Amino acid sequence: MTEKRNRSLDLPKKANEGFFKEIYNNLKLILRLLKDERLNFWLKFLPIGALIYLVFPMDILPINPLDDAVVVWLGGYLFIELCPQDIVEEHKEAIRTALSEQTTANEKEEIIEGEYEEKADVGKGT
Repeated sequence: MTEKRNRSLDLPKKANEGFFKEIYNNLKLILRLLKDERLNFWLKFLPIGALIYLVFPMDILPINPLDDAVVVWLGGYLFIELCPQDIVEEHKEAIRTALSEQTTANEKEEIIEGEYEEKADVGKGT
C-alpha cells in the first residue's frame, strides 16, 4: 500500500504557523469540497451529519463536550480522506493561490516618503 503523504495544505511557513490557521484552512477546504458537484451526496453527508450531531440535544457518549468535538473532527477528517485525491489537491491549490495573492497584496502597501524638519521654538519669551 502506498504511503500517505502529509495532507496539510503545505502552505508557506508564515501562513501555516498556527493551530487555528490550520483549522481555518481545513474548514475552507471542506466548504469548497461540499460545493463541488463531482462528489457523491453520501460522502458530503459526513461533515453535515457531524454538524447535525453537534446541535442534536441528545448525546451518544456522556463525555460532554469532548464527544461533540471528536465527532465533528472525525467527520471533517474522514470527509477529506475519502474524497478523491485529485479533487482535494485541486481545491488545496486554489486555496494556496488565494492565500498567496492575499499575502502579496498585503506586502504591496503604499509607502509615502517624506522629510522631517525640526522647527526652532518661537515665541518662548521670558
